Parts: sequence; structure tokens; C-alpha cells
Amino acid sequence: MIRSIIIDDEPLARETLLRMIEKYFDRRVEVVGMAESVKEGVFAIYKHQPDLVFLDIEMPEENGFRLFDYFKSVDFEVIFTTAYRNYAIEAIRVAALDYLLKPITFIDLRDSLARLERKAGNPKPQQRIEELLHQLGGKDERYGKLAIPTFDGYVMEKMNHILYCEADQNYTNIFTLRGDRIMVSKPLGYIEEQLPPALFFRIHKSYLVNLSFIRSYSRKDSSHVVLENGEELPVATRRTEEFLRVLTNQKQE
Repeated sequence: MIRSIIIDDEPLARETLLRMIEKYFDRRVEVVGMAESVKEGVFAIYKHQPDLVFLDIEMPEENGFRLFDYFKSVDFEVIFTTAYRNYAIEAIRVAALDYLLKPITFIDLRDSLARLERKAGNPKPQQRIEELLHQLGGKDERYGKLAIPTFDGYVMEKMNHILYCEADQNYTNIFTLRGDRIMVSKPLGYIEEQLPPALFFRIHKSYLVNLSFIRSYSRKDSSHVVLENGEELPVATRRTEEFLRVLTNQKQE
């Protein structure tokens, strides 16, 4: 049984693909999760560890190709879904990956799953994704790696794998998308200097947060943010005005 996740910002597209799989391929494919954005998809993949991801290319916040920025390596197969015949289709073909044009038909899905089973692991998904990203012209430098100093050396972590950082006296706890906590032998100020300000913001003396993973901000009761994984972090009163400018991309007069 192939464990799969559907990532698509259109509710109708998600439900249509789900119903098709359940009706015609229920003995071969199980849908274990659905998501409406790249960020939701990242958490769903870490949670469910799927064999296959149906990934929409055109989504409003981040296009589907950005999904791979959040993983050290890709160990799941990918079938892209798109309503457009654009430049990306040729890149997907060159990388020996598969795609489905919307509206997806039973025959298209059947043939795509058959191709997937024939080529499973040859070459491994990571190699094909790297070829795809090369064809598309590389990735944003914001998603480079950070050398995190630990007690016995260094841990290399992609910057956009970091959810938030928490001060712990003269140390820092770094929390990742995988749910890991890395204790760093440096204060939070040092870590803040190493991370790109376009991606991270110091919302409190004890917290540095990845702006990409803020779900909402609230002033009710106490000023705080809610992250994509449901965690709440406080926002210091003195940081509120600047934080809101950054969050809403407003420029200071």
C-alpha cells in the first residue's frame, strides 16, 4: 500500500483527487493526509512519513517547488499536479519525475501510478528532485545551511528547517520542523546574528521566530503569535510595533 499526501490550495481539487483514489485505487494507495499550502504540507510530511506526495505547483503563498527547501533529503516520490502547460513541465520531464494535468482523469492517474511503480527507487527521489531544481535554476540563498555550535562540535541545519529559537540563560534551544530540540552552546543574540533578518525576527528577549511559520498574531489577553504547529510564543510590548511592520511588510515613515 502506497501512503500518500495531497497538497493543493483548492479544496475541490483535493477532494476530487481523494475521491478518485478511494474509488479506483483503494487497494494500492491510501491518502493519510491533505494540506492546502506548502507549509501545511511540510508538517503533514514530517508527521505521516508518506511514500508519495501529490503536489500542486501553482499555490498563492509559495509554489510547490518550494516544498523541497524544507527537507535535508527527499525520501518520498512526487507526482506534480498543475492546470497549466508551462516551463516547469519540461523541467519535470527532464528530471524523470511525473505530473498530472488538471482536470485529472482516471486514465491519467492510473498511468502515472503505473510509471511510479516501474521506476520506484531508480534513481532515488533525492537525485531526481536535485535534477529538477537544477533545471529550474537553483534555490533562494535564504535556504542555505547554518553551522550550529553544540557541546561536541557542529550540526549543519537548513535555515528554513528552524521553527524558532529560545534563550536558555547563556545557551539557546533551537526547535526544528522535525520536532527536534538542539541545545546550542551560544546565547540567543549570537544565533540571531547568524540568521537572515528577512526570515527571522526577535519577538521577545527569549524568542527568535521564523516568520515563514507564523500562522496568526493576537493582541487578546497577551500579545502572542501562533505557529503553524499550534505552539504559542509571546511578543514583547516594546517589539510589537516593529514586528507588525515586518509581518505586514510595511515601511517605516
